[in-house]
Amino acid sequence: MQETGTQGAGTAPGSAVAQGFTLLQQGKLAEATQHCRALVLAHPADPQVMMLACEVRLANGDLAGASEAADAALAGMPGNAAVMLKKAHVLVLQRERAEARQLASAAAALAPGDGRSQWAAGKIFANCGDAAAACPYYEAAIAAGMTHWALNFDLASAQFFAGQFDAADRNLARVLAHVPGHGQAMYLRSVLRRQTRNDNHVADLQARLQGKLASPADAAAGLYALAKEFEDLGEDAASFKALSDGAALKRRALNYDAAAERASIDGLRSLYTAEVMARPTPGHEEEGAIFIVGMPRTGTTLAERMLASQGEVGSAGELLDFGQLLALAAQEAQAAQPHLSVAEASLGIDFAALGRRYMHAARQAAPGKRYFIDKMPINFMYCGILRKALPKARIIHLVRDPMDTCYAVFKTLFYQAYPFSYDQAELAAYYATYRRLMQHWQAVMPGAILDVRYEDLVTDTEAQARRMLDFCGLAWNPAVLDPSAHPGAIVSASAAQVREPVHAGSVGKWRRHEAGLKPLRDRLAAEGFLAS
Repeated sequence: MQETGTQGAGTAPGSAVAQGFTLLQQGKLAEATQHCRALVLAHPADPQVMMLACEVRLANGDLAGASEAADAALAGMPGNAAVMLKKAHVLVLQRERAEARQLASAAAALAPGDGRSQWAAGKIFANCGDAAAACPYYEAAIAAGMTHWALNFDLASAQFFAGQFDAADRNLARVLAHVPGHGQAMYLRSVLRRQTRNDNHVADLQARLQGKLASPADAAAGLYALAKEFEDLGEDAASFKALSDGAALKRRALNYDAAAERASIDGLRSLYTAEVMARPTPGHEEEGAIFIVGMPRTGTTLAERMLASQGEVGSAGELLDFGQLLALAAQEAQAAQPHLSVAEASLGIDFAALGRRYMHAARQAAPGKRYFIDKMPINFMYCGILRKALPKARIIHLVRDPMDTCYAVFKTLFYQAYPFSYDQAELAAYYATYRRLMQHWQAVMPGAILDVRYEDLVTDTEAQARRMLDFCGLAWNPAVLDPSAHPGAIVSASAAQVREPVHAGSVGKWRRHEAGLKPLRDRLAAEGFLAS
């Protein structure tokens, strides 16, 4: 960034740095940026100034500048755990997960009695997708005397993904004792296990929902929790009422243009035509990536756990990496040709470089494995681009009955994802958009994508497992038939369900709410994906 002086830049760095952080906390980014530039110009070797510069540059989206500032702060304060952890945070954002984990571990070792450092180290591991490794750091923070409810919630979330459900339940109880209206804690507590007549939270949830809640988001989460518990108890009408109320509340709180997102997805079909896909394009020839794509809640996690049980395959989780790296590459291409849209500019990117950058980042999420799975469902949008960037990657598409798919999505409270899921008409329209795009990808690159039907996966498991392994070039291992035995963490909304043995209990489940789902069914029929 260009440095310019301002009045007061020569004041003592301690108070001036504090002023900069205050401006950031107040949301005054432009003032904080100007203030920081002056401080950096006046005190370029002061590590506290460079820590402020790191935060300001992060807020401005300047990852490279933030990394440089963190390095400068480390040079001035070598061995300082807080600075090391800030650098590790930047490394996570840069998708340098291996170095981030190493630095976080070293920082925590330097400050074993500092709860704040242990907590921050746990966050680094959690943000690298390693929930099981995050747990001991969170526990160390508590042992060091940290008592904040947010720490208990972070620990409970990591324990949920790691399959430590009883421990997660205890920590959620601590959260709710401090913050009775914490919606996410209510919801996570309800999805930890199947509720029973003798052991449930229905009365507790109803009482909390009658109390003072901090936000509509908390109320929506509490209603989703109540819907889930009523469903477990077989009280279908009460479940759907709570679900519908929660979804409507959630949708009203979102600033989301559903039509614009669908138009953006539809636009890919006119850009990545059969002619474009047939055009020879140099890609990154590295093997090992397996993408599992589709709508959420269609068995993607089950398929992932089956493949991960084979022995040679690691799980990288649901990575945002490919979409983020593609966006960066397309934006750079558009800068050179500003008359193009970002999507149009993507046709001219260096696909081999995109593939190489992706593989460098993604392999760090599944270290030590020759093959890895990226289970981000929305990668369905990029199948053609995946094919060009990584021609030796494998793409598995999970397909499920449209009504079961949409009901499973509708009844799930997602964290900062899938905003189309809270309105039945928008959900059906998005589903139709997704299906049309997948039909397009299948048409323009035949044989490149393996369709696996969820209903077949849960009723003819061995045959479908063999299909997936053969498609990926992997040897048979009977362990794939018992994915619930796989010990790894599952960073997914279905982390509890997928630890159950394979079963077909969710097939046709939407019929329990057939009347309430009429808007969904009518829209799917109008879009041509259901018999009317």
